[in-house]
Amino acid sequence: PVPSPIFPSKIVRIPMVLLERPLSWNSSMVSLTYPSFRLLLYLEWLLLATAVFMEVLLPFQLSWSLPLGVLAIATFSLMGLRLPMVKLESKLIYTALEFSLILLPATQHTLSTRSVFLLCLVLVMRSCLIFKRSGQLAVLILSLLCYGTLLLSRPIVPENFMPDKLIAMSWDWRLSNILLFSLTLVFALLLINALLAERQSREELEIAHQQLETINQQLCQYALRIEDQATLQERNRIAREIHDGLGHTLAAQTIQINNTLLFWQSNNDKALTFLKQAKELGAEALLEIRRSLSVLRSNPLQGQSLKSAIEKLLTDFQQTTGIDPSCEIDIPYTLPTEVNTALYRIVQESLTNICKHAEATSVTVKLLAHAGMIHLSIEDNGKGFNPTQNTTGFGLQGMRERSVALGGKLNLHSQLGTGCCISVSLPLSKLLVF
Repeated sequence: PVPSPIFPSKIVRIPMVLLERPLSWNSSMVSLTYPSFRLLLYLEWLLLATAVFMEVLLPFQLSWSLPLGVLAIATFSLMGLRLPMVKLESKLIYTALEFSLILLPATQHTLSTRSVFLLCLVLVMRSCLIFKRSGQLAVLILSLLCYGTLLLSRPIVPENFMPDKLIAMSWDWRLSNILLFSLTLVFALLLINALLAERQSREELEIAHQQLETINQQLCQYALRIEDQATLQERNRIAREIHDGLGHTLAAQTIQINNTLLFWQSNNDKALTFLKQAKELGAEALLEIRRSLSVLRSNPLQGQSLKSAIEKLLTDFQQTTGIDPSCEIDIPYTLPTEVNTALYRIVQESLTNICKHAEATSVTVKLLAHAGMIHLSIEDNGKGFNPTQNTTGFGLQGMRERSVALGGKLNLHSQLGTGCCISVSLPLSKLLVF
């Protein structure tokens, strides 16, 4: 399992078949993706070709007959085209056949110890691909024993006519050769295991990357669904506002115009009163349209700072409603655009509710940074309401959702006859732009 970079609590499951799969020399992935394994493949071919070359030219004279050792090397080479991958029994049988192809010709003196050296080295290299660490060590020890036994059992010819010094040198050479062979096997074992570990790490990273891409695609789809739902909710809210506000105002204006036409000839003064009322309703309808268009803007600040946008919003609010506003804004930080937009929308929605329901004469807006938090409060001196019976409105729900989306919370305090106070608290550490 690999921890997900996006969801630390989630675990990405990597198929163990991919991680434990042994690597065949003839795999296209090896030849195309892993240059180090391709180099080892070429090295195996070179070792086998060298063994054939030494068998044909031994003892430095061209032999036109095909020795048994060459047939053994050829069979040994063909076995490398397909390595056993799954069953342990097939792996053991395969390795036993390799040892037999080395030992049988060597004991019959049809395969030189130099070729045995090279073939045992290739055998250990192959064992790294089909066995785990314990099996690799077993093959290495058996190869070392076979080579050492063969080398030490070969008689020195002619031993009876050689000086003792040359015999000692011969035995010293054999022991040195065995030591060199053991070091070569250990080096090959460590090298190939390092390459296998690198390959496994790359496969894990590749699979984790694919899982990450899948998660990113799912996140994008989820974000699009959330955006569509938010857009639909906003459209429903605007439609409701138009129906309840603009629709009601236009219906009342139509009634006043009809009354004007009804009394136009019989009572001019009354008709003029109805006409003035129709004009006021038209101005109110125009205000509702402007408010709806302001809500539809993607960036209501339009390049202004948050302080300037809220002050302008309060100025328009005073001119429209006659309610006296006061403002205190002190944010000595640069906030992201989405945070500025959310705070602006909360103030805008609060003023809309005050205009419609509060019957207030003053409004106080405060936006301050204190103790690692951003505090926004909108307070009026209106008639107030019972929060337990009036908290299901779409406006309050939208303000609460905006606050939660930024990691904050919204509190509502109101009583009948004492006005209303909406307060929002946002964590400053998650909002700053560095």
